[in-house]
Amino acid sequence: MTHSHRQLPVHSPDLPGPERFDSAEAAVDHLTALYRTSVEFLREKFAETVTGAFPACRFRAYYPEIRFTTSSHAHIDSRMSFGHVPMPGTYVTTITRPDLFRDYLIQQIRLLIDNHGLPVAIGPSATPIPVHFAMDGSSGMTVPQEGVMEFPLRDVFDVPDLATTNDDIVNGFSFPYGDGILPLAPFTAQRIDYSLARLSHYMATDPEHFQNHVLFTNYQFYVEEFEVFARQMLADPDSGYTAFVGPGNVVITDAEAPMDVPAKLPQMPTYHLKREGSAGITLVNIGIGPSNAKTATDHIAVLRSHAWLMVGHCAGLRNSQRLGDFVLAHAYLREDHVLDDDLPVWTPIPPLAEVQIALEQAVADVTRLVGFELKRIMRTGTVATIDNRNWELRDQSGPVQRLSQSRSIALDMESATIAANGFRFRVPYGTLLCVSDKPLHGELKLPGMASDFYRTQVANHLLIGIRAMELIREMPLERIHSRKLRSFEETAFL
Repeated sequence: MTHSHRQLPVHSPDLPGPERFDSAEAAVDHLTALYRTSVEFLREKFAETVTGAFPACRFRAYYPEIRFTTSSHAHIDSRMSFGHVPMPGTYVTTITRPDLFRDYLIQQIRLLIDNHGLPVAIGPSATPIPVHFAMDGSSGMTVPQEGVMEFPLRDVFDVPDLATTNDDIVNGFSFPYGDGILPLAPFTAQRIDYSLARLSHYMATDPEHFQNHVLFTNYQFYVEEFEVFARQMLADPDSGYTAFVGPGNVVITDAEAPMDVPAKLPQMPTYHLKREGSAGITLVNIGIGPSNAKTATDHIAVLRSHAWLMVGHCAGLRNSQRLGDFVLAHAYLREDHVLDDDLPVWTPIPPLAEVQIALEQAVADVTRLVGFELKRIMRTGTVATIDNRNWELRDQSGPVQRLSQSRSIALDMESATIAANGFRFRVPYGTLLCVSDKPLHGELKLPGMASDFYRTQVANHLLIGIRAMELIREMPLERIHSRKLRSFEETAFL
């Protein structure tokens, strides 16, 4: 017999109606309680149902939401790029994993309350929680594929709906919900849940291990250097770093402890040097190609990082460059094509002064070169990102003309993608690359070509990226998250 969920009564947990809060901490406590009640309900009902007969009702639980309403046109101090709404109206966002986002939510809600002098309302939303997202791994349960159970899962539980899991808010302009209500945050709960699940899949570490400062690389050597650095920090009781985490959620706190490598590494192995308040550094080996770069940043974006830096290898395009020289990107030529539908290629991707200064200072700190002497090892200019690794094997006249017209000094396959997604998601970004070959000048990437200078520079490169992140960490939040990345009408939440 075929069962239709339209004929079944809906059974939901008993939740209180909206409550108003003047305290950000109390508001997040209530969000947490609502979310926990809903998730525990779904887990309990799923456990009862998965091995049983078709139930007599449909089970549904809802995400909690934050709702904020103001009728005032009073001018708000807008020196900060976030923490306030632009005009009168009602603003709302659904919330997932308030335990994971607790510090972020307290920070953003407190700014909203303080800037407007008004409370926020916390209560259940009208958006169901897909049962898949209620099973975050801690429950020990997983949702089977469709067809495994005796009845269709979607007849009894809500499942992920891609029609409402999208980037319409970050991609749009003045994006309203159907009833005229405006978004309070850049991502909805189901969009965040989708990415949290993808992070665990692609990177084999749980989202709670991710730090606010994320380094991306395309070279395994940097992973090895990162582990060496991490162990040095764990051996230093004054470093402030508390743990090192690798794929498979392997955690070490002792500098001498072994780190067991999983038998099968994920597509993009990720490592975390943790610090209190998520102020440490995450390193993602995204491998080669703009598709991986987009995939990684699409999902890490929901964690609201404070900075993304690309520290990888590139092709040097100028005869004056040497293998091992550094390239600091101050512009990007986008021929990666993976973001064209989300961010038109005519959109400028500007350099961010705060990040540029941190990177240049980091190069000086690590190499002990300053001023004019830095020009011996570092060039600043346009970085081109292309989607064809073997572009040299085709007719070069077209690509070389564009590279010359754009004043490109380096070419890779990831940097512009990461910068463009940083721009799109309002995450500060930067790029410092290391020249590993010069294809236009006969120095192809072949075994045995690395000089002592090149090896030294590669060893320094990761340390420069780490040093830059440390400098960025010392900046006030409002300085690094400046108005340069904000559009005409923005969400109040960062």
